[in-house]
Amino acid sequence: MDLDPPPTTDSLDDALAVFVQHRPRLFGIAYRILGSAVEAEDVVQEVWLRWQKTDRSVVVSPVAFLSTTTTRLAVNVAQSARVRRETYIGPWLPEPIDTSSDPEAGAQRAEALELALLLVLEKLSPTERAAYVLREAFDYAYPEIAEILRLSLVNVRQIVSRARRHLSAEQRGSVDTAEHRRLLTAFVSAAQTGDVASLEALLTPDAVSLSDGNGMRGCARLPVLGRARVARLSTYRQLWREAEPEFVDANGCTGVLVRRAGQPVAFMTVAASAEGVHKVLWLFSPSKIIAFLDSRSRFATRP
Repeated sequence: MDLDPPPTTDSLDDALAVFVQHRPRLFGIAYRILGSAVEAEDVVQEVWLRWQKTDRSVVVSPVAFLSTTTTRLAVNVAQSARVRRETYIGPWLPEPIDTSSDPEAGAQRAEALELALLLVLEKLSPTERAAYVLREAFDYAYPEIAEILRLSLVNVRQIVSRARRHLSAEQRGSVDTAEHRRLLTAFVSAAQTGDVASLEALLTPDAVSLSDGNGMRGCARLPVLGRARVARLSTYRQLWREAEPEFVDANGCTGVLVRRAGQPVAFMTVAASAEGVHKVLWLFSPSKIIAFLDSRSRFATRP
């Protein structure tokens, strides 16, 4: 990781310029740890407030200071969020973000950005998640991660190795972005027309559908398992009645924003491997759909 040169005494304008320069990275770290664009923005805002109050003349590397502060705050928020999510009704899914302007969302590599992987990351502890994200998505060296998380170097190496093994056991090989879009387009077309047979042909036998609605009426509160059941659920007429699907860039892949009379009512995407679509992710929670729409302006220059 490149370090910034030592700063001189600066003005608030200088501090703002430095912060804006690194803001995409800060958001990217917080978002991957939290799986929530809204919570990530709150963390970044708090980092900005702390950066203003810091004696910046003694900061050797602004990017190291900002990244460390972001990571530690995000881990704290993730620990409290885990308790709050225990009362969530039905499956909890990460908030998608618009990545049309930045496919990697501030990272040096696009790892740990797809919704399906962010969902698996939720099974790790906040500290494990942070270590994995810093190493795999942002290419931080192990000594840097150890300093950020206040852990020993040996412990950090063990944590990252354990996280890799866990994710490897949970994840399947994924298709490239072009094939992902092709499968998603075919899925939406078949679902809209009620073509159950075509949907089943796209799905793997053990396909699962997850619907995030936090108790909304008509939203499945349990995972729907199996090719036949997922296909039938996906053709739900009430959902597709007079629907206007819009393909969008979300988390480095293609997603679908479903509108009715111009108003967004759902967001969906799929996870796919060479064998077919094995996971269908639905978001009906209005707050998460709004968060996706708002994420398009997350790189605005204002802190």
